[in-house]
Amino acid sequence: MRDLESEAPTPAFSILADWIGIMARKSRTPNFEQMVDALRAHSFDVKPCEGVADGVTVSKGGVAAVLIPGKTNERLESGGARLAVTPGILVKGEISRLLDRGYQKFIKTAQYQLPATADQLRAIHHFTEELNLATGAMGLYNEALGTTSDLYEYDRLRGREAPQPAPARPWELGDGH
Repeated sequence: MRDLESEAPTPAFSILADWIGIMARKSRTPNFEQMVDALRAHSFDVKPCEGVADGVTVSKGGVAAVLIPGKTNERLESGGARLAVTPGILVKGEISRLLDRGYQKFIKTAQYQLPATADQLRAIHHFTEELNLATGAMGLYNEALGTTSDLYEYDRLRGREAPQPAPARPWELGDGH
């Protein structure tokens, strides 16, 4: 009978040991300042946002968004960046929201509500893809198909009455019987 412990490990087992060491590497996520520098390198305009603490307004091609530092994780030095205001068209210096009414999308600001054009929707979609690429954010399937809206207001749902109680059924006993 052979003694298995005294034999040298076969090459297959040594390859697996090396493979486990390779897979155990940590991924590096850039911190917020590194992401802002990467955005500047990709010709985004980056400036501090007045209304958001530690936020920066990132704009390019008439579309803008507001980024804030991400939460710090125990595994990472910094959490990177998060969106405080989703990408929207700049209308008189204000970042608009995209409103979906079922039959058409609208650009909505505090003062204006304008029908969105195909060029504006393409600009928002292109900006979002570039922003995700530069920051290393994950792109979602439904966002890759087209532009997603911030608000959904369908006119058929507006003004709908409260549900009425079901009518009494004659074969069911009431409270008095």
